[in-house]
Parts: sequence; structure tokens; C-alpha cells
Amino acid sequence: MFFGGSRNLVGLDIGDSSIKVVELKDRGKGRGYEVVKLGWEPLSSEAIVDGAIMDSQLVIETITRLFQRCRIKTTKVATALSGHSVIVKRISLPNMSEAELAESIQWEAEQYIPFDIDDVNLDYQILDASSLDGEGSMDVLLAAAKKDKINDYVNVITEAGLTPAVVDIAAFALQNAFEVNYEFEPHEVIALVDVGAAVSSISVLYGGTSIYWRDINTGGNAYTDAIQKELNLSAVQADQLKRGEEIDGIPYERVLPILSAVNDDVGNEIQKTLDFFKQISPTDEPLDKLCLTGGTAQVVHLKEALAERLNTTVELLNPFRMIEPTGREATPDLVNEMMPTASVAVGLALRKAGD
Repeated sequence: MFFGGSRNLVGLDIGDSSIKVVELKDRGKGRGYEVVKLGWEPLSSEAIVDGAIMDSQLVIETITRLFQRCRIKTTKVATALSGHSVIVKRISLPNMSEAELAESIQWEAEQYIPFDIDDVNLDYQILDASSLDGEGSMDVLLAAAKKDKINDYVNVITEAGLTPAVVDIAAFALQNAFEVNYEFEPHEVIALVDVGAAVSSISVLYGGTSIYWRDINTGGNAYTDAIQKELNLSAVQADQLKRGEEIDGIPYERVLPILSAVNDDVGNEIQKTLDFFKQISPTDEPLDKLCLTGGTAQVVHLKEALAERLNTTVELLNPFRMIEPTGREATPDLVNEMMPTASVAVGLALRKAGD
């Protein structure tokens, strides 16, 4: 279910702090896409914790309400998983035929998957099909997700009256959104960083090809927790301050040093991940650009702090850069509002039924 058809699906991104939906229309004949419907609903912090669904009824009700409010009639959806229940590895194997690989992939995967192989759904893709000549080695992309987590997400989608046609991995969906909106230079190294509530996903592309993936345990909750602790506030108040909203009696200037300290922590985790990538990288090319997305991407000075720390260009990823809004359920104002958070949902909406 991970890789790829005919009909487009609704992209349904079920995150720790909100649920996003995007429906695209393929213009055909290589003319790109337009966004026809989109929307989002917040989730309480108790509904999903670190990617685990704790209150399934609340998630079901939120999905149902969101589809009704956005007037989305399509019932087939693509959704995505991330976090520690998901493993993505680029592995090198001796060259073999596709039939031989299909027979041996489960045994090969056991060496790389830190779960019981019977507890995961496994998928793979040959990255260089031209190497199937029986000599040397070939690169294979291996993806695995725990069955219980897949079932939890499939169940809430089904209970909401929808059909989960594709279960993807968030990092792949993010790359789909990037590829449809941006061009690649042959030797360009680009990092895509999706800063979620509890987990941040990092993907590195070289010349448009994925060569590294990793999820790290940091995100928007770190900002909320720090503000809450330092200023003795509720989680709701801390979240409002994090987003730049004012609270009576607390000047926003008091929040800035707290945000700056967490920016340093987040930047340190991202830098450690990219430093490790450099050690195992198949290329010596420097990082040319980092594209930031996710609900936390717009935290004050985060972009600038990362640019200084990593000595590279940092910009916000725009998943609608080459996708025009049409219709009353996809107004330019709503597209602009959702731009920082809709990348995974857009990438999912690019999937096709039958992938």
C-alpha cells in the first residue's frame, strides 16, 4: 500500500494536533493540478499522542465534521503514517531478478526492521531497475509499518464512512508535494523538514532522488511545553502564545527568549541528523537548501536560526506553488492559511486509486 491508477484520492493527513484534507483535480495532458477542496480541524492534545490514537471516537467525529464542512463527496482517501512505528531504509542487496527479490525480501528485511517481521506490513521498491543484471549490487527502498498502527488508522477512517484506499508514509507524501511544485538541479542536495507536533520528519533528496529519511522526537509540543512551564500557563494559553496570539497580562516579548531556546534545541536535533547523513552520504555535495513545512514551521525566528546554524538557505515549502485554487471550498485565503501545514495532505491527494 505504500508505493505507486486511475482516480485521484482525497488526501487525509491525521496529525497529532490537527486533521487536514485536500482534494485535487488533475487537469490532464500534463497541465498539472488544481485544488478544489481543502480544510482542517484542530484536535485536542489527548486525541493522538506520539502518533498513537488514544480517543478514536473524537478522531472519527473530527474527520466526519471536516468532510461535511468542506462538502467533500469523494469517499476514497489516502492517509499517511510517521513516527517510530514506521521504518524506511535504503538498503544495498546483491543484484537479482524481481522474482528473486520478491521471494527473499522478507528475509532480507528482518536484518533491518527492529520489529517482529510478522508484526509489520512490508513494501519495497527497486531504486535502480537498470541494475537487474545479476552482477554487483542494487539499491532497494524498504518501508515497513506496524500492523496495529495501520489498523488503528484504517479503523477510524472506516468508522467515519470513508474508504482507506492507500496508506502511505508521511515522508514520501511530503516528497510528492515537493516534486510537483519545484524543479531539481542535477547535483542539488535538498532537505525537506516537516516539523509536526510531536515528531519531525527529515528527508534528503539528491538530484530529485530520495537518499535519506529519518524521524526525530521533537516538534511543536516542545515549544508549548516550554512556554507552559516557564510562564505557569495552561497548555491552551501556551499554544496561543506559540502561534503569536496575545494573552492579557503577558507581553509577547516574554515569549521570545523561550522560543529562541527551543529553536536552538530543534536546530541541534536537525543538525545532528544531517551530520549523520553526511557520514553515510553517497555524495560529497553540500546541503543547498532546506525546505521547512508543518504547523511549527512559522515559529518566530526558526527559519533564521536554522539558516545560521546549517549555513544554508532555508525557506518555507509551498505545496500550492504550482497548484491553483478553484471553487468556493478552495479560496485563495484558505490556501494561504493552510500553506504551512498542507504539504503531506497535498502529497497524499496526488496518489491514485490502485497505487
